[in-house]
Amino acid sequence: ICNMALLTGNWLFDIFAFLTALITVFFAWTKWCHGYWQRRGLFTPPPTFPFGNSQNLFTQQESTGDFFLRMYDYFRAHNKPHGGLYLMFMSAYMPVDPEIIKNILQNDFNHFVDRGVYFNEESDPLSAHLFSLEGAKWRSLRIKMTPTFTSGKMKMMFETLVKCSDQLTIEMDKSVNRDSIDIKDILVRFTTDIIGNCAFGINCNSLKNPDNEFTKYLKLFFLDNFWENFINFLTFIAPNVMKKFGVKAVKPVLSKFFMRVVKETVDYREKNNIYRKDFMHLLLQLKNRGTLADDGAIFKEDDKKKEVSLTMNELAAQAFVFFLAGFETSSTTMTFCLFELASNEEIQEKLREEINVVLKKHDDKLTYDAIMEMHYMEKVINETLRKYPPLPILNRICTKDYRVPGTDFVIEKGTKVIIPNLGLQRDSEYYPDPEKFDPERFSEENRRTRHPFTFIPFGEGPRICIGLRFGMMQTKVGLSVLLKNYKFSISQKTTLPLQLDPTSFIMTTKGGVWLDFVRV
Repeated sequence: ICNMALLTGNWLFDIFAFLTALITVFFAWTKWCHGYWQRRGLFTPPPTFPFGNSQNLFTQQESTGDFFLRMYDYFRAHNKPHGGLYLMFMSAYMPVDPEIIKNILQNDFNHFVDRGVYFNEESDPLSAHLFSLEGAKWRSLRIKMTPTFTSGKMKMMFETLVKCSDQLTIEMDKSVNRDSIDIKDILVRFTTDIIGNCAFGINCNSLKNPDNEFTKYLKLFFLDNFWENFINFLTFIAPNVMKKFGVKAVKPVLSKFFMRVVKETVDYREKNNIYRKDFMHLLLQLKNRGTLADDGAIFKEDDKKKEVSLTMNELAAQAFVFFLAGFETSSTTMTFCLFELASNEEIQEKLREEINVVLKKHDDKLTYDAIMEMHYMEKVINETLRKYPPLPILNRICTKDYRVPGTDFVIEKGTKVIIPNLGLQRDSEYYPDPEKFDPERFSEENRRTRHPFTFIPFGEGPRICIGLRFGMMQTKVGLSVLLKNYKFSISQKTTLPLQLDPTSFIMTTKGGVWLDFVRV
């Protein structure tokens, strides 16, 4: 009877009244969400309904990097050490003071252990990798994985990287003195070949065959339409909600392909006890022996019935994220580096001279020890990472209430934390004339004058990028081979100034970076 009293008998009017009530409740709830930081007494840019501060980000009118750089500049312009943001209905805390950032990432890490990103071990196993895992599972896996990225293990894989670089010069020579090239395209293929060899022991031949299976499936992860980008945005701001709805971060066709490749590789190697100097071999040792060993064996003689230390799904997820991270971030860094070197001829010549001098000392052979001696190259790469960090932000989630040192403000448990590394690295207080490309910013003398947490392209603290050494090694090899053999200049096909692609979370450009080049 009570329910009937709510109805008028006019179904059109009833529907209209219901929708009006629903919209009114939604509006009131949104306004309440967008009042969170005001109630907490934290400075925030004025939000708009219903996007909060993220309208341009949500509608893909502004790239992730540009948006968070703008937010960083807003807080800095108001002389605030930190502030609050609204990404749709989600409240996010953004520190801009390097000392607060140091406390979050390092000193008080136990309050910010997790990244707060989506993963689902059961329905989306490839998403449950070291980058996304939380709590005790992350700690356990990090301890197991750390020995796989020591300098000794990098030396072990170095020969594989150099072999892949031989095909790089062959492909470059096909266009030399003739056509401009989209440098990112060829570098993506180069890094795919490296990761394919080092992660799976598979020769992808991406340089020789751009349409190979690996490249096709890898691009699936990064090529999204507007709707897919919208879903990705929602998984970023509300991962637990999307998990309940059964949304998957990894496309099913991509997941099926990688799981098949991993299983076939693992089965073949275990059956034949194959030893290769690559990442997969290290994962297999962790899976079957629970630790790494230098004897080259996947099993101990008495270990074939031992309980596994790394499950097949865990192994596949680590190989997958290794592939994604190495494939995209290194190619992006090399692309921006070559763009800046093509724009700054003197720096390009100075780096080429260092490469030639060091290689001459090593019988003109590219060795691990040789690239470790290329100190100016390290400065050039660091300056590239300063201007163009592959990920423009770092994210954490507060796992227990935390009072920000030196203030009365408490970050509540469950709050998303956004670390604006691009903003820090383009701040004129720390890097005068920040748009200028100047590798000498990273001389020992200049580094000592800055707060160390104003340069964090790989993160910092216990969750610093575990593959940092491999990424730098891969980048150095690629740049050494290219600059030793070719001189680069900016093509007229490159749109200047560079504009970031608003559809990509990774720092990448609209229209690509096109370069002209000649043999040295």
